[in-house]
Amino acid sequence: MLDIEVAYSPAPRQVDRVALTLPAGSTVAQALQASGLLARHGLSLDGSLSVGVWMKARPLETLLRPNDRVEIWRALTVDPKEARRQRYRKQKVDKAG
Repeated sequence: MLDIEVAYSPAPRQVDRVALTLPAGSTVAQALQASGLLARHGLSLDGSLSVGVWMKARPLETLLRPNDRVEIWRALTVDPKEARRQRYRKQKVDKAG
């Protein structure tokens, strides 16, 4: 048996986590289905879903190991480089003002 955690962050500073015990040989897709997170958040296992194990992108067919953390990633709303530029500009204006 494998102890697995499945996590999804539907919004900033919100995390929905589910701890599971699955049989050996289970895949990422099976963990996602068993967690109930897909149904709870209106997600599906189509090609648009980004998932990973311990912050590394993995295909849905990946076999899980004990104590793995399966993560569902939501799409970025702002490019990280652009967000940094905006923070820098705001910080510069605040100091000058």
